[in-house]
Amino acid sequence: MRTRNLLVLLFVALTAGFIAINWSTVTTPTLLSLGITTFEAPMGLVLLTLLVALTIAFLTQLALWQGSALLEVRRHNKEMQTQRVLADQAEASRFTELRSAMASEFEKIGALVLQSRSALRQEMQESSNSLAAMIAEVDDRLKRPDSHDIAPVVTEPPRP
Repeated sequence: MRTRNLLVLLFVALTAGFIAINWSTVTTPTLLSLGITTFEAPMGLVLLTLLVALTIAFLTQLALWQGSALLEVRRHNKEMQTQRVLADQAEASRFTELRSAMASEFEKIGALVLQSRSALRQEMQESSNSLAAMIAEVDDRLKRPDSHDIAPVVTEPPRP
């Protein structure tokens, strides 16, 4: 229990004990005036009745206030749940958009890689053909003895 609840309970217990101890005085009839008329009644019971009525009114007001606060909290919880669902849907759509954007970028990159690969292969083929042509030309020049462009290759006789 909270300290406040314990204090209220202690106050109620002390008040009930006080009334029980002084019950004969509480129930003693007294002449009471309402301003326009007077009557005889036990002053303690009248005040006790007013205290109980005021306490009941206070507790009723407190219960109504807590009920309205509880309804407000439930309304806020429903609204927050709705907003959470909307946020989750928005997040999911952002992920879907990101996935599709990444897929299109990967397709573009893949196309560029294929294009670069085919261009590189073509360039390598051209270089290979050019190199083969140059080697063939050098080979032809080496095989022709009348060629003056290239100095003859002198081989040494084998050593015994």
